[in-house]
This record gives sequence, structure tokens and C-alpha cells, in this order.
Amino acid sequence: MQGDSVQPSVGRGRFSAITSTGRGYFWQGGSLWIGEGQGRTQWHEHHAHQLVVALKGSFRFRTEAEGVWTDYRGAIVPSECTHQFEVDGPAVMAHLFVEPESSAGRAITARFGSNAIAELPAASARAAARLLFEALQSSQLAKDMVEAASLAIAELCGTTARPDKDLDPRLSRALDYIRSNIRNPITLSDVASAVALSESRFRHLFVAETGSSFRAYLLWLRINLAIEAAMSGASWTEAAHEAGFADSAHLTRTHKRMFGIEPTALRP
Repeated sequence: MQGDSVQPSVGRGRFSAITSTGRGYFWQGGSLWIGEGQGRTQWHEHHAHQLVVALKGSFRFRTEAEGVWTDYRGAIVPSECTHQFEVDGPAVMAHLFVEPESSAGRAITARFGSNAIAELPAASARAAARLLFEALQSSQLAKDMVEAASLAIAELCGTTARPDKDLDPRLSRALDYIRSNIRNPITLSDVASAVALSESRFRHLFVAETGSSFRAYLLWLRINLAIEAAMSGASWTEAAHEAGFADSAHLTRTHKRMFGIEPTALRP
């Protein structure tokens, strides 16, 4: 990567909806989308921290409707941060999504905070991009890409970054229960009972530990399950039912709210 300084810029006319061609990889606590994209997203926010690095071209974010755009070669968008993303490339990029309650997610919060989009250290962003794109060129196998993603996240977290504290064991059990039952209807009451807490106590614990509502986290897991199914060959209607959405329209609305684009804009 060349010229890694952050540059503010103004919007340049009307951009088309974003399109993206690439590959997706998923694991417990995170996911990776790597490939080529261009265009502009709608306003959106998501449960996971988002780490973005560019191998070719650059990208920009803004967090206010009339605010300036800021150009990056590597950036972090913290959990639940409303933003727009724009590429006037096409640019080749990797998007790493890391759940903030995971060990890696808490290390990211410890290093970068959780309040605003920030530039990733230039050297770390270059190293992470190199790890990911070399793995893509040499293998593309899921296990190799997930390993490369884990190494890239560790690089971006910093070798000395550690979570401030361990996750509450009751929440750890709750997250395990949710992931094990994500294909079935799940209520807050169900999970609270599974970890022997009242609904109000569990709701407070969940928000305090994750910074997110129970419903937002559940939707985040379901949308990733749907994307994984679609990338494996299912239709979006089939993917919606696989992930527990009422129908494909519900999936589309959720995808646009979390990623700012229609799910059909993703092309494997």
C-alpha cells in the first residue's frame, strides 16, 4: 500500500449502489469478505467490529449525512457505528467482521476504542492485506483463509493488545446456547432460563458485556448464516428460511440495515 495518510474529501456527485464480487469465509465469532467492489452503500450499522484493508485502490467512510468523506487504505468501524462506505474504484479489499464479545473483538476494543471510525496503523494494515491476499492467491480453501484471517486480525490487534477483562461466564454459556440453537426460534426468555437468570437480569448483563441488544446480536448471527448458505449455493429465499427469517423480504431488509446494500449485490 502506498500513501496511507487519512484524507478528508467531499462527496463527488451521485454514486451507484455498491456491487461486490469475491469470496466469503465464516467462523465462530467472525467472518471475512475478500474481493473487488465499487459504489456507495446506504447508511447502516452492524453488531461486529469491521476491519477493512485495501490491496488495490482506496475507500472512504463518513458518519454524518452532510459530513466530509475520509479516505483510507486501512480502517476500523466499531460495533454499532452508523456509517456510509464508498469506493470509486473498482478496488480490491478485505473486510473482516469480528464480534466485539469475542476475545479478538475485545482486544480490538482495547486498542482502538468503540466510539468512532479510526485509521489502522499503516504497517499493520499492509501486513494484514499481504497475509490475506497471498492466502487467497495460493489456496482459497476455507481452513487456510480462516487461518490467514486469524493471523491478520492478530496483526491488526497488536501483539500486546489484550481484552480488559474476561467475558462473564454466564454470558459465555448464553452465547454457546444461542449459536447451538440459531436455526430455531429463540427468545430472550429461553436464553435467560438456560443460564439461570431472570429476563431483566440477563438483558442487563447482555447489554453491559456486549454493548448490543439481544435482538441485534441474534439478527447478526442469522444474517451471517444466511449469507453463508447463499455463498454455498442456496437461493436467497432458501437462505432466509435456513437462517430463521420469515421470508426473503425480511432477510433483504435486515441485510440493507446492517450492510447498506441488497444481499443480491454480493456475487461469489
